[in-house]
Amino acid sequence: MGVYETIVRRRTIRRFENKPVSYQALERCVNAARLAPSAANLQPCEYLIIDEENLLDKVFATLKWAGYITDGRPAELEVPRAYIVILVNKDICTEGYQHDVGFAAENITLAALEEGIGSCCFGAIDRKALRKNLNIPPRCIIDLVVALGYPKESPLEEPWRDSVKYWKDEKRVLHVPKRNLKEILHRNTISK
Repeated sequence: MGVYETIVRRRTIRRFENKPVSYQALERCVNAARLAPSAANLQPCEYLIIDEENLLDKVFATLKWAGYITDGRPAELEVPRAYIVILVNKDICTEGYQHDVGFAAENITLAALEEGIGSCCFGAIDRKALRKNLNIPPRCIIDLVVALGYPKESPLEEPWRDSVKYWKDEKRVLHVPKRNLKEILHRNTISK
């Protein structure tokens, strides 16, 4: 599968198989993140892989799941099997570090998908609890958490009509509205 096909196929996954993710696959994801573009090449991002069984629940408890749907939180045997916490070293970051984090997160999700691993990125995090649970030093900004595991669902893209809210049908299939290319693509000028 080519890069474009991987991008088109990628969907946020919130239900996972109860199957561990190999450390080698997680390390490949971090390596892909490490190689992402970085403003002034400062490379302030650092990565914390969580795959130890006794820590998975501690990370899960700090995440706020799927605000648009009532059953967005995965069931006990459908939880992520690993996490990558994207940290920013305050000692070397500059304004705009969030762009570095975005590039890194996208590289993680695409590298994971190539391995058959689904992902869900979280900005809604209880950072104070996560810092305490994982002993993250004060020099690190906790920016994003990427939840990972083998997908137990196949969300569907659908045309965006009147709402951005994703939803589940009667078979619990997740539907994700996406804006049409013609609505967002402009060439040389933007008409009113």
